Amino acid sequence: MKVIIINGPNLNLLGKRETDIYGKMSFDEFLHQLRNQYQEHQIAYFQSNVEGELIDKIQETGFEYDGIIMNAAGYSHTSVAIADAIRGIKTHVIEVHISNVFSREDYRQTLLTASACVGSISGLGLYGYKLALDFLLHQKSSE
Repeated sequence: MKVIIINGPNLNLLGKRETDIYGKMSFDEFLHQLRNQYQEHQIAYFQSNVEGELIDKIQETGFEYDGIIMNAAGYSHTSVAIADAIRGIKTHVIEVHISNVFSREDYRQTLLTASACVGSISGLGLYGYKLALDFLLHQKSSE
């Protein structure tokens, strides 16, 4: 199975910023563990702080990959353009948020991107990415 994880703004700082909310592990460390655990699958990774680059990557991979795990971070609350990009592709997208956005500030509780996704996982830390991957694998094996 061919999956890509697409992370949005500030997720390059995982392990360094607001560790009380996002934890102490960098995404590179987590990705290494995930790839080791799922060696029989291809797990690509892309991160950008730029909205247009995220849209380009969604469009680039959205017809060739078996699944996309997307954490658009702050853009999840504001980007109609990212939601439209997700709606415009055939690949299923699972939205992941490390923190529980529904227990945070009011503006974080609106997720414009969620309605374009197959599902959304929030508040389970980095484990949410693993759950998203497990769902995509289950979905693929059910086809």
